[in-house]
Amino acid sequence: MRGTFVNLNVNPCKMCMPMGTATALYGIHKCMTILHGSQGCSTYIRRHMATHYNEPVDIASTSLTEEGTVYGGEKNLLQGLKNLIQLYEPEVIGVATTCLAETIGEDLVRMIDKFYLENPEHSHIKVIPIPSPGYGGTQFEGYMRAIYEVVKNVEMDTTKHEKINVVTSILSPADTRYLKDLLKDFSIDAILLPDLSETLDGMHKTTYERLPSGGTSIGDIQTMAGARLTLELSSFTKDNPSVAKYLFDTYGVPYKKCALPVSLRDTDQLIKILSEISGKSIPNEITNQRGRFLDAMIDGHKYNGEARAAIFGEPDFVYSTVRLCVENGIMPMIVATGSKCNTLKKMVEHEIEELAKAYLIDRFEILDDIDFQTIEEKSIELGINILIGSSDGRRIEERQQIGLVRRSFPIHDRVGGQRLRMLGYEGALTFLDEIANVILSKKETSFRKDLYKKYYEEQLQATKKKEKGDVMEVINLEEKKMEKSIEEKTKTHPCYNCGAHQYARMHLPIAPKCNISCNYCLRKYDCPNESRPGVTTSILNPEEALAKYIEVKKKVPNLSVVGIAGPGDALANFDETKQTLSMIKEVDQDVTFCLSTNGLMLPRYARDLIELGVSHVTVTMNAIDPKIGAQIYKYVDYMGVKYYGEAAAAILLANQLTGIQLLTSKGIICKVNIVMLKGINDHHIPEVVKKVKDLGGTITNIMQLIPVKGSVFEDLPLVSNKEIMEMRKNCGETMKQMYHCRQCRADAIGTLDHDQSIEFNACHKEEKQEDSIKKENAQQKLQVAVATKSGMIVDQHFGQVSELYVYEYLNGNAKFLEKRKIDQYCKGVEECEEKEDKISLIIHTIADCDAVIAMRIGDSPRMKLNEKGIKVFTTYDKIEDSVKKIAKELEIEENQV
Repeated sequence: MRGTFVNLNVNPCKMCMPMGTATALYGIHKCMTILHGSQGCSTYIRRHMATHYNEPVDIASTSLTEEGTVYGGEKNLLQGLKNLIQLYEPEVIGVATTCLAETIGEDLVRMIDKFYLENPEHSHIKVIPIPSPGYGGTQFEGYMRAIYEVVKNVEMDTTKHEKINVVTSILSPADTRYLKDLLKDFSIDAILLPDLSETLDGMHKTTYERLPSGGTSIGDIQTMAGARLTLELSSFTKDNPSVAKYLFDTYGVPYKKCALPVSLRDTDQLIKILSEISGKSIPNEITNQRGRFLDAMIDGHKYNGEARAAIFGEPDFVYSTVRLCVENGIMPMIVATGSKCNTLKKMVEHEIEELAKAYLIDRFEILDDIDFQTIEEKSIELGINILIGSSDGRRIEERQQIGLVRRSFPIHDRVGGQRLRMLGYEGALTFLDEIANVILSKKETSFRKDLYKKYYEEQLQATKKKEKGDVMEVINLEEKKMEKSIEEKTKTHPCYNCGAHQYARMHLPIAPKCNISCNYCLRKYDCPNESRPGVTTSILNPEEALAKYIEVKKKVPNLSVVGIAGPGDALANFDETKQTLSMIKEVDQDVTFCLSTNGLMLPRYARDLIELGVSHVTVTMNAIDPKIGAQIYKYVDYMGVKYYGEAAAAILLANQLTGIQLLTSKGIICKVNIVMLKGINDHHIPEVVKKVKDLGGTITNIMQLIPVKGSVFEDLPLVSNKEIMEMRKNCGETMKQMYHCRQCRADAIGTLDHDQSIEFNACHKEEKQEDSIKKENAQQKLQVAVATKSGMIVDQHFGQVSELYVYEYLNGNAKFLEKRKIDQYCKGVEECEEKEDKISLIIHTIADCDAVIAMRIGDSPRMKLNEKGIKVFTTYDKIEDSVKKIAKELEIEENQV
């Protein structure tokens, strides 16, 4: 991934090593795979294989948990093997490790020996250990390792015979069938390893087979040591274990290697080798197939010459596809594999360079260990017009409107991935036709538009300019200026751009009325001690709002955004909103106007907002199903009439959808907030996000519920931070997600990391003065530091904080004072005399506090805090409740002393 300071892959261009292991083992007769690791590994692999091959896929798991991780998973493996044998009756079992098993150092060989010792009745079943940690490589390395370990671990029969061994890289079942037919055409008796032709693309049967018929038998594999030759179809066995070389080194079986027969030259080479082995001339049917392939190359050359391709996948697929493309004038601009494969560049660079020179192209990219984000970025840079690879490239296809030719593994968005061909003259012909047709399809659907722009539109525009003078030019310039303005404003808007954290925003609380009743809200907004949306210390009128803006602007020079975010709904108070924004616009033309709304009145006021210069609008939309919405909203007050239940939710939803579409069609940036409510809309959120994308929204913000005392959802269970992050990650595949929301108050001022509203709040200044006067008579005042991610629950480990919330407890009330960034009070050696570790730095930051509350804390920082006289408490609860509880405990301790 580029553009960051960490080594991070975003959507890697690969599957994990155990995936390849499981695939290879499916090509062995009556073989069952058991993954030594957590249950999730086998579930992940089953899902990917089943949706690609469209066949039931069984993979067992030892289901390691915390106990197995700490004390070892031997018990799980031994029991798992017995259960597996009882259920599936296999002849072969492949025990594949995972990241977890390899990390804790599990000794598979010893465990398997122990299994045989304790279960002699199962000695006829071959159990094969296969090291395959996810971090050890990709599915390609896992596949090659699996077939190598199978051959290495079986008891070989060295009796000489006339069969040949054929060992292949990853193939589709259809290509495997082609290879078997080709061997028959030359009357070659072969041992094919592995054989997926029937196991992962079987026939319809009325009786379900737990282990599908087909595959290479263990008996045939045991005779590979006596074969007269091994033919290995892979170009990358120098970097991976080679079955052919192992059989040669150990048993003296000679071997030949050849690339997958996809390109004309590689297919020619394989046919020649088979002819030599068999002593037979090339059959006429194969000669005819070659002739048809040559004819197809000629048919498509005029389209192929326009192709600028990005080819991605496992190394053998990429290498063979590049060679096919170069032969046919298709320029490989990006050649990418997720495997770490240093040899790929050396193998293809020269012939790509030759083609690039012919096309006067001076740049192309050959990449390994790559991710799809980088492929997408480079596709834009290099003008790619066709993608060739698995369906994992479909998101680039959708976002960039680049056609994708689907081959390799996995293919999840089409049926028939297991039947796709690319080997041999006929397979390559079909493959080549698909590539040409993608280019042709794009040309057919866009050439009229291109011709119009080139030959007619420019002339038409010139005529209009002559007739109307410079009017059209002025309008175009103004439109471009507006577009640039919104783009520039987004760059300095901290809520819409996570990179704009240095800019401040200001919320003006001028909108107290609300026209809907949400079950998670309570219309008590004058809450100086709470930090959540919908609360403020005071309500301002438009004149007061202008005066406060001018005051804040003088003292906060990095202020870039003015927002109306309540405490009610901005459009339910539209007169005040309009007057406030108009007055501020008169004194500051460059400020960005932002507005938050429930969307009920959005269709009515959308055009007014655009005229006012509002460039960013946030709409809270929690559901697109009125049945779900009816559980979230008590009523809506629309045009003077109150509606309840599904009718209310339907009216609100219709207006939200219409309003968002109106705004986005005019270029307004729209963000949609979604409150994640456990058991109500948590399963429904991905549908909401998809709808937002369809409407042209820019970003969605999936938020935690903040429980409000007295609201309907006061006691609703909260989703965890992990669940929130998983939902954001899931929805991030659909559209951009917001991760940095602080769920700010309606009167927030400052950057997202440093709220300064208290400095401009007269009420708080008066409270401080009163507190000073009453100090002697007041009860004990406590200052408490809280470790929190959400700002409402104690939910963070003490050592992981980047900021702390400081609360004051006085007279039975817990009041929020400020946020403290960890680096705010100590800037390093010059100010702190010596460099401090993070825990010491945190302690220094809260030296004036009486207590600390965190979800967890280590023994060392706990001792350091106690030495400083700071009490430590651990809990997972609402912040205000936690502060009050520890205040009572401290009071009890003091009384006991």
